[in-house]
Amino acid sequence: MKSRSTLAAWLRSLGASRLAHVLGTRQDAAFPPQPGSVGELADRLQRPGSVALVLPRLALPHLQVAEALAALGAPASHAALAELLGAADPGSARDLEAVLETLADHALVWPDGAGKLRMVAALRQAWSTPLGLDAPLGELLAGATSEELRVMLRALDVKPPGAKPQRLAALVEHHSDPERIGSLVAKAPAAARDLLERQAGAAPGEPPPFIMSGYPGPDPEPGARWALERGLLIQDRHRHGPVRMPAEVMLALRGPGWHAPFHPLVPSVELVSVTPTEVDREASAAATAFAAHAASVLSACSATAPTRLKSGGIGARELARIGKVAQADGNVVRLTLETAYAAGLLDRDGDRVAPTKAYDVWAEQDPPEQYAVLLTAWQNLALTPTEARDEDGKALPVLVGAPPCNGCVQARHGLLAAAALLPVRQGVRDTSDLGRLIAWHRPLADSSPQEETPFAAVIREGELLGVVARGALSAIGIHLRTGDTEGLDVECRRLLPSATATARIGADLTAVVSGTPSARLASLLDSVADRETSGTASVWRFSAGSVRRALDAGRVPEELTADLTAVAAGSLPQPLSYLIADTARGHGRVRIAPAACVLHGDEPALLAELAAHRRLAKLGLRQLAPTVLVSRSPLDTTLAALRAEGYAPVAETAEGTVRVEETRPRRATTPVPAPRGSGARGGGGIAANRTVKERAAVDPSTLAAQLLAAPPTTCEPASSDGRGPFTTETEEIVAGWAKRLVYSDIRQLAYAIDAGQAVTVEYVASSGNRTVRTLSGLMLDPPYLEAWCHLRDAERVFTLSRIHGVMPGR
Repeated sequence: MKSRSTLAAWLRSLGASRLAHVLGTRQDAAFPPQPGSVGELADRLQRPGSVALVLPRLALPHLQVAEALAALGAPASHAALAELLGAADPGSARDLEAVLETLADHALVWPDGAGKLRMVAALRQAWSTPLGLDAPLGELLAGATSEELRVMLRALDVKPPGAKPQRLAALVEHHSDPERIGSLVAKAPAAARDLLERQAGAAPGEPPPFIMSGYPGPDPEPGARWALERGLLIQDRHRHGPVRMPAEVMLALRGPGWHAPFHPLVPSVELVSVTPTEVDREASAAATAFAAHAASVLSACSATAPTRLKSGGIGARELARIGKVAQADGNVVRLTLETAYAAGLLDRDGDRVAPTKAYDVWAEQDPPEQYAVLLTAWQNLALTPTEARDEDGKALPVLVGAPPCNGCVQARHGLLAAAALLPVRQGVRDTSDLGRLIAWHRPLADSSPQEETPFAAVIREGELLGVVARGALSAIGIHLRTGDTEGLDVECRRLLPSATATARIGADLTAVVSGTPSARLASLLDSVADRETSGTASVWRFSAGSVRRALDAGRVPEELTADLTAVAAGSLPQPLSYLIADTARGHGRVRIAPAACVLHGDEPALLAELAAHRRLAKLGLRQLAPTVLVSRSPLDTTLAALRAEGYAPVAETAEGTVRVEETRPRRATTPVPAPRGSGARGGGGIAANRTVKERAAVDPSTLAAQLLAAPPTTCEPASSDGRGPFTTETEEIVAGWAKRLVYSDIRQLAYAIDAGQAVTVEYVASSGNRTVRTLSGLMLDPPYLEAWCHLRDAERVFTLSRIHGVMPGR
């Protein structure tokens, strides 16, 4: 059979449907400019950045098999892999085949047609010591001299061949026989045997139990010299660094009964029967409550923009204030602020965080639409908002601008995947069991170390949002996971009620709104009453102070009464009408004009009362005329003092007109709109899928057919330096300055410049620091590249020669 030792050769051997499936699982490799050949596609699939995107999406058995294959040192035989994993019985063998098939679908592992399994180099590099094993003997002895190999073979009673390659092959063959290694160690001196057995007994992932400072010289560990002379332990030829044990030796000493971990079955959890109606009911209640509280939280931010800490973010005091005003739980406040920021509804504005103009549009939408915006932002949020404290128990601020956490994104995707695979009409009895399922579906996901239950925070968020209900995935969660935007919108409208435009106004001077109030209703009630509770039902209370606040803002009593009558479910209660009328009669009887300042009115008795009021003595009031008082205190201080004593004065402007006390809400402006909350998105989410659809020029099936029909050399490097041919002037310019970029990276960067697309680059600064940055608004100015850097939230200039890798913008 023809060898398929390279990934490109294996991809060419696939049919169009199988290649399309690979392109579907590795969508980043097909982003424009689309690959022009199978060779370029293989190059993209093997990029470390591309492999890093797919790795967190793999389940536990996939990672276990990949690690075992990395430990064996690909290419490795299927039989050797099965033996290492203990997958000899028919059931385990089928499970192993299924796992290998999935890894092949992701173009990470493939059969080479000669009975061997191969893997991309970037996947092998994901483990420094796979299964706790060091590199194979051949790799460790690559720098040894022929004489050093001869000495080792002599010590093993093996006749050395004449040339170095044959000597190395003979030594590798000797050490590849576990029985031979076991027999050799059994005859070793006691000190050497003890040393080797301790070294081999290190658990997978643990560091070696000892480190040697050099050899020859006094042995830091008894028996080390004997093992070094026989190649059972290896030290580099310059005698520096730790002594290392070849993988073959370590496996042999662990014995035939030792197997690498392999858990192909999903952990069992206790299930209970649930009906779709029960799930819908609970999901609807949770989503409705969250939508109502979120609207209240953002309304509070609109009224008074939260102040940022000097160290960045919104601190505990401001969070408590927002929660009190919005009558919302702390977790809801944190979740709302982070998702709203990710959706572009909030932004930093100097020393505050203020709503953007997008918030004004959002506030006018119905609750189902508002909820959907925040929900889709949550799915790919690169942090876990409800983790309120760090490992030391210190309160964590919100919107602090921490580095993106891909493990947090994967925890959320793992929750959706785990809940989606539960049996139909079944949910977990205890939702904490979902944490065990997440750990199996997304082993690389992040769970807060201080949580007693794994992934408790992300599960709690899923329940708050109604994504998980009664221990099962709700209809909302199903569409969120599959990326069905239209289906999600339908479910949101079905499960969340539309905004309520009327209120039940009672004789006890309260207004009760069932469900989420419309933006117009909430604005009206907030202006004339004080909100007491929010949620599935919101309550406002009218008082003389709240009515006076509306009058101070320029509202006319008749207009106020008419507006409240229009939104009342019945007639306006008589006590409220009396309250408005009484407050209006006392409103403005005293007028305060700027000087420092002057009080005047039409009632001499009232002015005399103010001048004699003991609690107002601090203002320094002095009567100049029966209807005129002068104050030694500023206007605003005088105004506040009179209101605190129950009076209802109004302020005047310098022209003598009434000053309307209405402030415009603060709005943040962002110089360059930046994608938020993305991190390294693993796919599967609405936002991620929408991005893929926007970028993909053709669907996977069409692209697969084009690649297989193209000649092998089409669009592959053909110039003398292996970096051409190029088809655009931009590609030629980038290639001339970015000497470290390979052909496909040059094409990707040039396309981003020409098409105005975002791009992610690996950049090495002059200090030597290596960072990964997402750039947009690219302008080419050789030898520099000007762009908006999303890592720094500012314009930056980059040197093309310092760009070492390119990926599509995330």
